[in-house]
Amino acid sequence: MKLNNVDVDKLKKVEEEIRADLSKAKKVNRIEGDWNSGEGSQFSATVGFENGKVTLESDQPGFLGGGGTVPGPMVYCLFGSASCYAATFATMAALEGVELKRFRLIAEASVDFSKVLGLSDNPIAEGVKFTLEVESDASAQKLQELEDLATQRCPAVYCLTNPIPLETELKKV
Repeated sequence: MKLNNVDVDKLKKVEEEIRADLSKAKKVNRIEGDWNSGEGSQFSATVGFENGKVTLESDQPGFLGGGGTVPGPMVYCLFGSASCYAATFATMAALEGVELKRFRLIAEASVDFSKVLGLSDNPIAEGVKFTLEVESDASAQKLQELEDLATQRCPAVYCLTNPIPLETELKKV
């Protein structure tokens, strides 16, 4: 059964498999990309996913020395967070049997680039806001419960609200 473009039957089957073996819940995402020192977008990576691959390009905005020809890294970060939160909300609704007749997510981030330029110690990301516009026969209380579940379970929200260990390594080739 599909609801809200979520394959509920498949999701419940995966949930049962993971319940039996939590190690099946762990996945590794990897991106290998190249910096372009010539003309055009500055960075590109071919990203693989379950049914294929796509090449993504990124270019800093003009005020940061890029050409502004494609989305910049912070736009991708916001898009990734917004799409993850939207998917989590729609999935929670589907699992609860709630049909979303119309669902729109508006994501907004306040970013201060002065630290990038070495001009301050201000936080780079000052905040992120998700606004959900939902048309459904479900009650406002039920929709609020779904929003609470999405906030608790969304991987991107976790990444935004919890420190995650970062390791960097430089290899001279």
